[in-house]
Amino acid sequence: MKIVRMMLFPFALFYGLAVKARNWLYNKNIIKSSRFNFPLIAVGNLSVGGTGKSPMVEYLIRLLLPEYNIATLSRGYKRKTRGYVLADERTTAIDIGDEPMQFHNKFPGVMVAVCEERAFAVPQILYDKPGTDVIILDDAFQHRQVDAGLNILLTDYNNPFYKDFFLPTGNLRDAKSSYKRADIIVVTKCPQDISSEEKDIVADKIKALPEQHLFFTGIKYGAPYHLVTKEGVVLNEQTDVLLVCGIANPKPLKAFIKERVNELSVLHYRDHYIFTIDDLRHIKKQFDAIASSQKIIIVTEKDAVRLIKFQAELKDMPVYVLPIEPYFLFNGSGEFNYLVKKFIKDFKVKS
Repeated sequence: MKIVRMMLFPFALFYGLAVKARNWLYNKNIIKSSRFNFPLIAVGNLSVGGTGKSPMVEYLIRLLLPEYNIATLSRGYKRKTRGYVLADERTTAIDIGDEPMQFHNKFPGVMVAVCEERAFAVPQILYDKPGTDVIILDDAFQHRQVDAGLNILLTDYNNPFYKDFFLPTGNLRDAKSSYKRADIIVVTKCPQDISSEEKDIVADKIKALPEQHLFFTGIKYGAPYHLVTKEGVVLNEQTDVLLVCGIANPKPLKAFIKERVNELSVLHYRDHYIFTIDDLRHIKKQFDAIASSQKIIIVTEKDAVRLIKFQAELKDMPVYVLPIEPYFLFNGSGEFNYLVKKFIKDFKVKS
């Protein structure tokens, strides 16, 4: 794979030139970003997948929901619909995509919308839900169609943007210099035992501007619960696990499970993979091949919303969902929470 990526280096150069030209057009205001007199928070990255955008959006929802009426706006990647769609009680992942469906399931009090054209969708959300106080733009940092008031940029500790290169040789879909547009930079998926010296090395390489705020987060996994019945289970050293996941970067998840169980087998699908009945048969076959009598299947929350359509087939199988959320290292949560809430409060005062 690495050899193929290096062979594609000339294409990466052309892609990088196109990205830089596009950014120059935006910076010179030749291509204009839409601006709204309304608090918009953009969460995104400079690379393709795997930096923890969905857990960060959920963190923001949990932070703000007690005080504000929140809406989330995503593109709705891999959905089978087009245009603006507002989630309701009949909505499925096919209608809005897996991550927005995850938000919709976990936070019933939050308005969840998807649309390819964010500049169109923002006023539509405010028309449909006039009491909305803030909109969180999911995966919107590098999509400059809308100029958000607060930009949160995520970068993976294990593959930071400053070490990366443009697609298809690397994973960058935006220029490294675009980090300067962020108000907040969050280094995600850090090891739990990261030292202050290691933190300082990363901070020195990022070179945050004086007005930017830099934070470090790790991953916290919750208690697994059954996909259909919601009944909990405890992982232990006698358990054999079949991990079924369609996410961009499963390494931290695999490491977490492997430390806590007897044996780990993995069926890894591509990111945002839409499971079919044939996939379900294959999963069952792989699971049945595990000799242990104490065995379970684990899926991510994102995969769960794509598998729930098979709940009739899965309700009697030990399929458990492993929830995930970020936590701030070096006592950073207080400052981060303050900055986000201050942005909304100050915006309302200015309005």
